[in-house]
Amino acid sequence: MKQYIDLYIEDLEKKIKMKKVEQEVIEELLIKIEFFNKERIIHLIITLFYALFTVIFICHIRVSILYLIFALFTICFLIPYIIYYFKLESRVQYLYKIYDKLKNSD
Repeated sequence: MKQYIDLYIEDLEKKIKMKKVEQEVIEELLIKIEFFNKERIIHLIITLFYALFTVIFICHIRVSILYLIFALFTICFLIPYIIYYFKLESRVQYLYKIYDKLKNSD
């Protein structure tokens, strides 16, 4: 997804520089933003569940040391998910800025 968004942003920036922005491009941008927002929500939910399970496992370490293994396992997934989510979030917010720039240039 990261590469897809990056290529799309690069393509949009080329169109803006060449001043070849038509109404179709703006409408397509809105549709893409909707898709990327759905992707963001899905990854936010996944990240929150991993965080919740990590906290639960950490809280239960006193009960059994086995929970430490589960906690470490979920932390190994939680950290990359957090990084991915924030990268996705920043790219979508950048798309908002591009959209505002395109709407104000009309």
